Amino acid sequence: MIRRPRRLRATKAIRNLVRETKLQKEDLIYPLFIVDGENIKREIPSMEGVYHFSVDMLEDEIKELVELGIEHVLLFGVPDDNKKDCCGSEAYNDNGALQQGIRKIKEVAPEMDVICDVCMCEYTSHGHCGILTEGGYVDNDKTLEYLSKIAVSYAKAGADMVAPSDMMDGRIGALRNALDENGYETVAIMAYSAKYASAFYGPFRDAANSAPAFGDRKTYQMDPANSNEAMVEADLDIEEGADIIMVKPALSYLDIIRRFKDNYDLPIAAYNVSGEYSMLKQAVKQGLLSEDAIYEAVMSIKRAGATIIITYFAKDLAKVIDMKK
Repeated sequence: MIRRPRRLRATKAIRNLVRETKLQKEDLIYPLFIVDGENIKREIPSMEGVYHFSVDMLEDEIKELVELGIEHVLLFGVPDDNKKDCCGSEAYNDNGALQQGIRKIKEVAPEMDVICDVCMCEYTSHGHCGILTEGGYVDNDKTLEYLSKIAVSYAKAGADMVAPSDMMDGRIGALRNALDENGYETVAIMAYSAKYASAFYGPFRDAANSAPAFGDRKTYQMDPANSNEAMVEADLDIEEGADIIMVKPALSYLDIIRRFKDNYDLPIAAYNVSGEYSMLKQAVKQGLLSEDAIYEAVMSIKRAGATIIITYFAKDLAKVIDMKK
């Protein structure tokens, strides 16, 4: 007897009925870049359709996200160069652009889930993710003190969640202790547990003006060749109190997403990063791929096991998801 799996592909209704993986708007987190200044909505040259926003220009963007059904944003602060210093002090300025942005978003859309990236590379004059020793090495434990101050400042401004992306050892425990000690027990932590030293971050460094002034980040971000190390990092983050664990990038690390899904009960996030975004955008723009490739690529992240997807495609996907209903 011939087995006939095609019976369940015969019509669109049947295909919808038996579809194993469904991408939903509720799965998506949309990144936003907040800059100093006024009246700024400036497209990022290497990321078509993605913008820098000054705080006064956020309202329309947030209203659009609400109308599209996007419930979550991930914020990055991009200060002016003259505000950068060796310890990233603008990151924990309670009246900094990002902190003002949090308050503005909560004013416009109180129900919007506001997540803040916690790192120092956008804020330091040297572009590294922490405090440097005299020899130019990132001082892990000293950096934890500053990351904690940043997280508390974001929580004070109204953030619902913080997402440390620095890859310092012990950062989740340090942030959890700092938040709890300051009365922010309800602020969750989404850990960049497996953040690889990837070549796919190029456009982001343009967006965040965060390229290191010297060297690279291979002494703290993970080697792309390693898989077991990701499990070690996730184990440590969970032990220290992470509420969500993340893999970054996503498309080149679907195997790591799958390992996380198979081994942990926590929500699994994946960051569909800037290089992945720009690569697909350009392929579609040049007619090499149809726009369906975007949906297919992000679906692969969900299929691999991610329950949460951070993506610059969120607005595009929200419209497609509505059309597919």
